[in-house]
Amino acid sequence: MSVPSKDDLIDFIYAEARMLDEGRFGEWLALWMPEGHYWMPLDYKQDDPVMTTSLLYEDNFMLRLRVERLEGERTFSQKPKSRCSHVIQRPFVDGYDPEANRYVTNTSMHYVETRLDDQQLLALTARHELTVVDGAIRIANKRVDLLNCDAAFGNIQLLP
Repeated sequence: MSVPSKDDLIDFIYAEARMLDEGRFGEWLALWMPEGHYWMPLDYKQDDPVMTTSLLYEDNFMLRLRVERLEGERTFSQKPKSRCSHVIQRPFVDGYDPEANRYVTNTSMHYVETRLDDQQLLALTARHELTVVDGAIRIANKRVDLLNCDAAFGNIQLLP
């Protein structure tokens, strides 16, 4: 694939959510560009992940550590393992620039994470910056804006 269709981009977002729901974190990590960042702002309409505190701002190294922890046999805080479910609306393709190899999607969703008797529901919007490398769509950056980002949260173990 040299130029993805808008449907290809939308299918990619659904496939990413399914990987996370099924706990296929290694496959999910392979979707990322090495220089990509996963950002979850702390403030409504926050525009700087570096000079302002965020709920999380993880580069490839930190994402790999998270996946290793989630898949580790000696991660006792994950026995039993957390599970999640993404209920997503059809993504919008907000940016489509084949010449620059840059594509942007915007997806509203409800995210449920559960472990034992604890369950939390998050409403959010995910913004993916995508690119194509060697014929495959890859995540250049992902921003997740929680609807109630300024609330007090417990631990979010997985990845909305």
